[in-house]
Amino acid sequence: MPRAIWSGAISFGLVNIPIKLYNAVSRKTVHFNQIDTRTNSRIKQKRVSDADESEVPAEALAKGYQLSSGQYVIVTDEELAALDPEASRTVEIEEFVDIADIDPVFYDAAYYVAPDKATLKPYALLYHAMEETGKVGIARFVMRTKQYLGAVRPVDGRLMLSTMIYADELNDPAEIGELEAIDEAEISDRELAMARQLVESLATEFQPEQFHDTHRERVLELIERKASGATEVVEAPAEPAAEKVVDLMAALEASVSAAKKSRQRHPTAAPTDEAAEPAPAAQKPRKRKSA
Repeated sequence: MPRAIWSGAISFGLVNIPIKLYNAVSRKTVHFNQIDTRTNSRIKQKRVSDADESEVPAEALAKGYQLSSGQYVIVTDEELAALDPEASRTVEIEEFVDIADIDPVFYDAAYYVAPDKATLKPYALLYHAMEETGKVGIARFVMRTKQYLGAVRPVDGRLMLSTMIYADELNDPAEIGELEAIDEAEISDRELAMARQLVESLATEFQPEQFHDTHRERVLELIERKASGATEVVEAPAEPAAEKVVDLMAALEASVSAAKKSRQRHPTAAPTDEAAEPAPAAQKPRKRKSA
């Protein structure tokens, strides 16, 4: 059974709702240790000084911030502790915003917000009010001595809290040269119609359970085989051959055709029209500016 990682209260206006936070995500990956193949023993990491390669005892370790000059500023744990945000057990909602106004890039870790049994009604009231208005609560809270910006949002009958990144942590896309020329691309109406048709032919409802981390599954299968005594060598896949540049319209038409055939073979495929609406006649290419 999941364990709560934080307990406190959601606060907005004069309303306080006791809650607990539970991790909404459990990251799954395969962890390896470094092994000395001569003795089959695990390798330990040691902290050594860059000056003389001697091992540094724990009591001699300190935090240092490197300046552009190469010098280090030493900061003690006591100095950092004095700057910690004031301990609080409150998710303080400062404002409500439209959910459509938040770009998903700002969302970070997700948590389930569980109510206290004695305060189910105000929890449910907040959920329904936010769901009906399409709003998300922007809040600040402190967890494990760190202050977070968070978004409280209604999801499938419950509240979720997502920590958020700050605006100055986003990389500016204007600094990526390859993105500058997108608006200069010339797209004809026929090409756009075919591309739209391809998108629509692949459109479906998102079912996250159908996607798996196939690489992790294959790594675990390899480990199980080797643990059982298998000695086969896994061959590295061949490098893919460089693809030739093909005619865009031909590629779009072939993709649409393949998507339709694939959809028809799917057991849940619904009957489709006999023929798709023909793409409009080719027109002179023109530049399309993004809004």
